[in-house]
Amino acid sequence: MNTPVPAEWAPHRAMWVGWPSHGELWEDNLEPAQAEVEALVRALAGPGREQVKLLVGKPEALDDARARFEGVAGVEVIDGRFGDIWLRDTGPIFRAGSARAAAFRFNGWGGKYELEHDDTVATQIGEASDTPLDRNDFILEGGALDHDGQGTILTTRQCLLNPNRNADWTEDKAVAALEASLGARKVLWLGDGLLNDHTDGHVDNLARFVAPGVVACPIAWGRADPNDDVYAEVARALSQMTDAEGRPIKVLPLPSPGFVGDEDEKPIPASHMNFLIANGAVIVPTYGDETAARLVCEGLKTVYPEREIIALPSIAILSGGGSFHCISQQEPA
Repeated sequence: MNTPVPAEWAPHRAMWVGWPSHGELWEDNLEPAQAEVEALVRALAGPGREQVKLLVGKPEALDDARARFEGVAGVEVIDGRFGDIWLRDTGPIFRAGSARAAAFRFNGWGGKYELEHDDTVATQIGEASDTPLDRNDFILEGGALDHDGQGTILTTRQCLLNPNRNADWTEDKAVAALEASLGARKVLWLGDGLLNDHTDGHVDNLARFVAPGVVACPIAWGRADPNDDVYAEVARALSQMTDAEGRPIKVLPLPSPGFVGDEDEKPIPASHMNFLIANGAVIVPTYGDETAARLVCEGLKTVYPEREIIALPSIAILSGGGSFHCISQQEPA
């Protein structure tokens, strides 16, 4: 009865993006993060690409956002409310044709960051897009899942089975919930996500479908890559899996950003896997290593030869805990 969620590479009627709006959260990184998101939005709104719906989460940020994009075709600035910009996790997941969307409970990534209005984002996006929502009485973030468009869902046990979300979930209960809410036909389970990822291992920082039967995942880059063992285990596990159609999974290895640290040199979860697949383009977050970024773009070009592969900095956005995929959500055409 439930049709699968379309793959991200399928055509979109619109792309939602969150605008950094809260100075008390971003502090010195507010303006740099806004500059990075502005570059992302302008790339998305290029000729023949996306209708961008830019959700601004605080009244004080609205005038500046409108001024930045005044006269930019393909960008609609929307007055909304959110705690932070991670619309992939707080917004709904749109079904085929965007006739309906699935909405879930949200608890601040297991109670870590419970901010006012975040639990209302799905409702706001549903109303603004005129999309009826199917409510699901369990906790789920969109970044915890990746979809191949044919009913195969990729996820991690670290996140989806974490007792800080749904305390009674087993693999069987999770699969049943994804079948009923998102049309899953098969769930592929990976183990742990990136080190120090406050999302408890979201798969959109770890491994992504780029075509039916093909999953991109990182390989360690440079010296002292803190996720070397995680990447090796992901590639090993994927190589033994098949999708809902019975195809063996092919792995597309792409360089990680290597070690990226905070001001205390503590590893933070930088990932090229947080790329965003748009109409006519793939936007790749970069973190300062030009060679790694170039190789990632070359690898993605092999599966998206008709799309422009665009590398953009995401260092300030990363200070908030995510990147381009995390702050966005597509409406399938």
